[in-house]
Parts: sequence; C-alpha cells; structure tokens
Amino acid sequence: MKKRVLILANNASGLYDFRNELLLRLLKDYEVHVSLPDEEDVPELAKEGCILHHTFLERRGMNPVKDGKLMIAYLKLIQKIKPDVVLTYTIKPNIYGSLCCRCKRIPYIVNITGLGSAFEEDGLLRKLVVFLYKIALKKASCVFFQNAKNKDIFEGFGIKGTKVRLVPGSGVNLDRHVFEEYPSKDEPVKLVFVGRIMKEKGIDELLYAAKKIKQEFPKVIFQLIGSYEEDYKEMVEELQQDGIVEFIGYQKIIHPFYKEASAAVIPSYHEGMSNVVLETAATGRPVLASDIPGCREGFEDGITGIGFIPRDKEGFYEAVKRFLNLSYEERKEMGKNARKKMEQEFDRKIVVESYMEEINRVI
Repeated sequence: MKKRVLILANNASGLYDFRNELLLRLLKDYEVHVSLPDEEDVPELAKEGCILHHTFLERRGMNPVKDGKLMIAYLKLIQKIKPDVVLTYTIKPNIYGSLCCRCKRIPYIVNITGLGSAFEEDGLLRKLVVFLYKIALKKASCVFFQNAKNKDIFEGFGIKGTKVRLVPGSGVNLDRHVFEEYPSKDEPVKLVFVGRIMKEKGIDELLYAAKKIKQEFPKVIFQLIGSYEEDYKEMVEELQQDGIVEFIGYQKIIHPFYKEASAAVIPSYHEGMSNVVLETAATGRPVLASDIPGCREGFEDGITGIGFIPRDKEGFYEAVKRFLNLSYEERKEMGKNARKKMEQEFDRKIVVESYMEEINRVI
C-alpha cells in the first residue's frame, strides 16, 4: 500500500500553475490527496491522479467562527485520510492545518509563500498571527521560505520549526515558459501587469504612472491581466475608455502575453517570491519590479530589469520612464540576461528536489 501525502492549499490555480511538477513527482511514489476551497483546475488535478477534497476556506480576513469550522474540517479530513505527511501552503492552511497535525501527531511540512498584510503594521492582528504561527510551526518537520527576509522576520518573532530550508520561490518551469524572441522594433512598447487588481499589488501606483506616461509616450500600452479583488472596476473601466490601459481580465494561459510584452511591471508591496518576475524573465523579458524581498532576488537592476521603491508613485513612474528611454537593443539585451539568470538560479527542478528530499526523509 502506498504512503499518503495530504496537501492543504487555498487556491487550485496556484497549486496547478506553480506546483504541478511537484504533484506529478509525488504521484509516482505516493497516494496524493489535495484539499482545496474551489473547483477551478480540479478536473486537471483529478485527471493526473490526485484525490481531491473540497474544504471551504475564506482567503481574506480572520473570522473566529469560519476559521473554527475550517480547523474542524481539517481535523476530520486528517482523521479520514490518515496521511503519512501533510504539506501546507499559505497562511490559513499553514496555521490551522499545522495545529491539526500537531493534535493528531502527523508529520507536517510548511511553506511560507509570503507574509501578507498581517505583518505590515504592529497591531492586534499581527500579534494574533504571530502567536498562532509560534504554536503551529513549533513541531513542523521543515519550514520552507521563499526569500531570506521572510525567514529572518519569522526568526525575529521567535517562530521556528524543527528545520528550515530556503528555496527560490516556486521556481519557474523553463520548458513551459520558453525563451521568446523580443518583439520587433516596429511594434509598440507593451508593459504587462499580471496579478490581482488590488491595492497591495501596487495598482494605485500603476494607474498613476500609466496616466503620466501616456502623456509623454502615447504609443505605450499598459495591459492589465487579472481579476478584481477590490473595488477598482469603475476606475479601470474609465481609464480603458480613455485609452490609458487595456484590461484583459484573468487568463488561465499567460505565456502568450509575456511573449508579446516588452516588459512586465510588478509594483507589489510584498511577495514571497513573485512568479510573475520569474515567468517574465524566463520568457526573455525585462522586469520593472518593487525592490522588496520576493522580487529583488529575481532581477538585477540595470542588467535584467529595473527596481524601484514600493508605494512610491513618482518612483514607479520614473522607473517606467527610465526603461522607455533605453534603446531597443538595451531592452532586448536585458531580456536575454533575464533568461540566463532563470536558467542558472530558478529552475523549478531545484525546488521539486528540495521538497522531495524532505518528504522522503520524513516518511
């Protein structure tokens, strides 16, 4: 009988898009169970051989009643499956899934994909999250971090597992995101934003810069690819009518948009490790990204992209202007350098091997 691995996650598309290589590797040796709150991408995961379990989870905010129900659901699921090891991703599965594993004495491995807004301000929410993390992660067989800064912050708060490992985010699939020739000199410059339309992704800074840039560089195209998570719909629609941005909406297959882009813009406030930075660079495109942990590891300023201070509208505008003032050949060379960096440092195979080492060790 095969050993059982249970994965607790908060989003099917994130699991399928960024961790499917790990799932496929696990399926060779283990019976793989996956707990998810949504139905998106579930058919693909089931077809590959994963055994799926629907567990309702509210991704944003903390509600004692709903979070209590989530913890009860995880306890019942663990009791039913009796996994040999549990893998958790993102804050709620990390905390509540880990607490359940401790109760049931099941080995568990935690992945810190980012700190989220709870760690940004010294308030009651942060105190609560730190308290819960301390208890939840204390007996973790291994805690994976996607950048060194997040690891240092956790250690500063005294949040520790029995072992810590640092990996380059989720890595990037270099076969799926192949190198593409840079758009021709005659095509308009297209700057693509890929992500949720929300404040923490830097959408205010992006829209501000887009309005100013279009006055100086009218042919530049700002393309927004993603779904609304906050109330920006009216603002974006107005800017689209004025020809300042193009709103594409959520796209399951994203590589064609990277291929057509001149660069990607990532004005995010915080990241575990930005998959957009890695995927854009793997395609051979420069990145214009916030100089924050989770972004800065994936680019080199002036060589593979351009960095700027987060939450700074003028700073982001100046970074975009700096890029547009580069020659065509300079932009193209940045893209080539970006691909080389991904090949040398961020191949997803590195991440998969790290996880397999820990999973095999625990089991």
